[in-house]
Amino acid sequence: MKFSFKNDYSEGCHPHILQTLLQCNLEQQAGYGEDKYSLRAKELIKEKIKKTDSDVYLVSGGTQANLIVISSVLKPYQCVISASTGHILNNETGAIEATGHKVLSIEKEDGKLTPSDIIPVLENHKNIPHQVMPKLVYISNSTELGTIYQDQELEELSDFCKENKLYLFMDGARLGHGLTSETSDLSLERVAELTDIFYLGGTKNGALIGEAIVINNQALQEDFAFNIKQKGALLAKGRLLGVQFMELMKDDLYFNLAKHANRQAMKIKNAMVKKGVRFLSDTYTNQIFPIINNKVIKILSEYFEFFVWKKIDEESSAIRLITSWSTGDEAVNRFIEIIEREL
Repeated sequence: MKFSFKNDYSEGCHPHILQTLLQCNLEQQAGYGEDKYSLRAKELIKEKIKKTDSDVYLVSGGTQANLIVISSVLKPYQCVISASTGHILNNETGAIEATGHKVLSIEKEDGKLTPSDIIPVLENHKNIPHQVMPKLVYISNSTELGTIYQDQELEELSDFCKENKLYLFMDGARLGHGLTSETSDLSLERVAELTDIFYLGGTKNGALIGEAIVINNQALQEDFAFNIKQKGALLAKGRLLGVQFMELMKDDLYFNLAKHANRQAMKIKNAMVKKGVRFLSDTYTNQIFPIINNKVIKILSEYFEFFVWKKIDEESSAIRLITSWSTGDEAVNRFIEIIEREL
């Protein structure tokens, strides 16, 4: 069987989560997130971000989180600004547009937005009331290209959004990987300080399912739970999510798992750099995009699964490799052996 570098959710979940789910399986607990595990998980998240006045909600997936957040905070005539690589733009089947909110795209090769990127969008949407109103800036950390925001970059973006009365929403499907990157100087506390809303992704970092939405802007907290229920995201057996985030937040397991995934990706990246390989984007997270000869790609595909991300020219393409919390040395070393032999 081929080893998959296609994504970071091919495996189930960390054993600690399974053990706790089994131990509490026959307990009777309150439903809809009022169980003791969900309540404890939310407490632990608030402790991590050092913000007791933030609200935390647990939902099952990233698309669901994005849909609920954006449809909840925007008025019908307001819209979202996103990088062209944004998940809400390319990989959510028009979920945001289906709620009546337009997504305005900004072409970005590195997947990151800056104030200078957003200014032209605001300038081009002043024909009030004949155009949609930009109101929310959607970013991802790490981005869909594996790049990350540094503290100063996020602070500048946050300040710009406040000055222009825009909400700042961070998709954190791979937030653990972004924050534990060897080049990151951004902390979880600062993310909570600088965003209106963000979420901690569990699905791609050791959980069976689950994302933890954190609402820092108190003006956006009122009645948020109604939207979760209306969108079908309020699980009767909320304990399933609570147990997982409780375990992930204990002893920094969430961040340790992300660090492992990053380290495994960097082993492959460093081996490729030594062989003179170029990359589509300069990343230090668990996603890497090496540009290699199509003949070598064919050889690698005999042993591994991965996405051919982008055609570069007639002879070469960029592939996407993603490592996970459970990617072992055997697969990584085997991949490196083939690279060293064929390049």
